[in-house]
This record gives sequence, structure tokens and C-alpha cells, in this order.
Amino acid sequence: MPASLKKLSPSAWLQLAGWTVFGTLGCVAVSLGVTLLLFRHASAEVLDLALIEATVVPVILAAPLFFYLTLKLRELAVVNHKLVVAASTDALTACLNRGAFSARVENVLAREIVRRRAMGALLVIDADHFKSVNDRFGHAEGDEALRMIVAAIQPCLRRDDMLGRLGGEEFAVFLPGASPVSAADIAERIRRSVAEAPFQPGGTSHMLTVSGGGAVFDRPVVFDELFRVADLHLYEAKGAGRNRVELAPMPPELTPGWYAPNLPN
Repeated sequence: MPASLKKLSPSAWLQLAGWTVFGTLGCVAVSLGVTLLLFRHASAEVLDLALIEATVVPVILAAPLFFYLTLKLRELAVVNHKLVVAASTDALTACLNRGAFSARVENVLAREIVRRRAMGALLVIDADHFKSVNDRFGHAEGDEALRMIVAAIQPCLRRDDMLGRLGGEEFAVFLPGASPVSAADIAERIRRSVAEAPFQPGGTSHMLTVSGGGAVFDRPVVFDELFRVADLHLYEAKGAGRNRVELAPMPPELTPGWYAPNLPN
């Protein structure tokens, strides 16, 4: 049996069988209709033979053809799905990459504007002193630390929340519909979960910590505006000692000319 068939689940087999059966029956129906039309004036014996042939030939030819085509179409759909996932997923941590994350958040924000019920929060999370992890333990352990941070964040999220890697050691979490209280609670649970992660590079225990900045909104916003405010509060958390979170409501409108200071990790 080909490897592609061995990997099919029971539901996939059922779908494959269904398309094959219905496709074959359709061919048989068309074949019988054409035969009846062409041989309507023939004798009963000739008509019977023609109808038998019109039934048997489509079954012999159409059944394997529909089975093969359905299988190939399914394989193509699986490949396309994998390509879409690969294009939107960060290869190291398996969460959304920056482009996919920002696009999905923008879609949600646009829908919320239409529904006139914009509400939620964006958290920007950055690993503290991450350069020292790479310098002390090597980049392989640094990669493992990033994967462990993601693994620590995910259990803290709700079903519709989104997690993305913005680049390097910086992540973002979008919390649609979150109130200021629930956003602060999730942010604190993330901070605590990362600090409790059992990171042991080379058998040596090393505590991972993150700083987080958040912007809570209850008005229509766009992703860039939301990110700038959340990123500003991230720098405030870094400047206040790290391993902490700073959240605040979105201002009515941004003041032109403000900027975030360039603080070290």
C-alpha cells in the first residue's frame, strides 16, 4: 500500500470512498441516460446488452479514476495547508510570525470596528537579559529558552488569544475582548509562568524572566498604534527593574513626537 494511503485517517478514508462512489454513480447515470437515448428504438435484447455495457464500463473506468483524482486532490490540499502554515509560523517556536500575527490582529480590529464593540489588549513581551543567555550557554540553549518561554506563555492564554514572535526574543500577545483587569491578570500569569519554567542549560538551573508592556483599548484602533503604546510600556517595565509588567489604557489619541528610549536588554 502506498505511504499516502497508510497515513489516511478513518474520516479521510470515508471522504475518499464517498467521492469515489458518488462520482462513479454519476458517470453510470450519465452513461445510462445516453444509452437509453441512443438505443430507444432498438430491440429489447440489444437495449439490455447496451444498458449492461453502459453500467459496467463506467464502473470499471470511473471508480479507479475518481479514487486516484480524489486522493491527489486531497494530497494537494494537505500540501497547500502546510505551505500556508509554514508561511505564517515562526520556525523556531511554532507560534505566529510577525507578519501573520499583525495581519490577524488587524483583521480582528477591523471586524470589531464594524461591530462597534472594540475592546481588548495587546501585550509586548521581551525576555530579560537574553544576550547573556546566548553568551553564557550558547545559541542552541538560547533557542531552547525561547521555545520554553513560548511553552510557558501558551497555557496562560484563552481560546481566542493570539501569540506571535515579533523577532529575536520579543513576543506579542493579543487579547481580544479583554478588560483591563483580565488583561493585567493574564500578563501577570505569563510573567509568573515564565519565571517558574524549568530551564536547565547544561544541567545548570537558570531562571528565565520576561518584562511586559501592554495597551488596553476600548475604542477603534489599528495595530501600529496599539503596538507603539504597548512597546512604550515595555520599556517602562524594563527601566523599572525588569521581570514585571506595565499596562495602561490607550490614550484618546497619540501625542505627536513621543518616542520610546533605547534601553538595553
